[in-house]
Order: sequence, then C-alpha cells, then structure tokens
Amino acid sequence: MYRSTRINCPHIFYWWKSNIFPLFLLLAISSACGVKKNNAGEALSPKIAFNVSKLDEQGLYGPASGKQSISYEFCIPNDPQLIYEVQHIDPTVQIGAFRGRIGCQRGVEVLCIGHTNQSNWRDALVQLANLPYITRIEQSFFE
Repeated sequence: MYRSTRINCPHIFYWWKSNIFPLFLLLAISSACGVKKNNAGEALSPKIAFNVSKLDEQGLYGPASGKQSISYEFCIPNDPQLIYEVQHIDPTVQIGAFRGRIGCQRGVEVLCIGHTNQSNWRDALVQLANLPYITRIEQSFFE
C-alpha cells in the first residue's frame, strides 16, 4: 500500500519570497569584499599588498609626537631605463642588488625600496603599481 505524502508548497514559496531580499543583500555585500580601499575611499591596485588606510596626507601614521612612514619594496628587471622610470615616479626609491623579503631574482631583478614620507605618496604608489613589470609592492620591515 503506497501512500503519497503531500508537500506543503505554499510554506516553501513564502519562505523563498520573504528571504529573497536578504539573499540579494548578502550577494551585494559579498561582491564588494575583495576591494581594498585607502583612506580617501578609492580602490587601490591589487599589487599593493599592505594597508595604507592609516596614513595621513604626508604619508605618515601614529601619534603626533612620533609619526612614522611606511617603507615598501618591489622588484624590477635590472634595466637602467626601467630604474630611471621608477625613480622618476618615486624619488625616494633606492636600488639594491639584494633579494629583499619580496625575493627578487639575483642577476635578473633589482630590489627597489621607497617610503611614503612624501606629499604625493598615494599617486606614486598607484603609478608604480600600474607599471607592467612590477608584480607586487610589499611593506618593508628591515629585519
């Protein structure tokens, strides 16, 4: 003896209709989670792998009695023309034949270290990140 069980569909549809707005809201919020933002609110390049939201307009953070800048490092090919281009964008950049924490390839790339203590630090970082031969920019800790 086979008995069919009846599923009460109106309850399922009511649940779906009452929960569709929160689902759309959750989708909208989750789609915005991958965007890094700096203190001015605009999206940063995904190549910039450190938080700049704590920096002020001079590129400094911390209490008024002990402000500090953030040093950052990246690798570029060992080409004098590219070195000139990078130092033209960011005059704080120093070049070294070291691997750094970021792991530059010896003989192929050079380590570049700059800092945010400059009036145009935000523009410099974004311009550097837009260069096709820079793959990422990390914070430098000098350990």
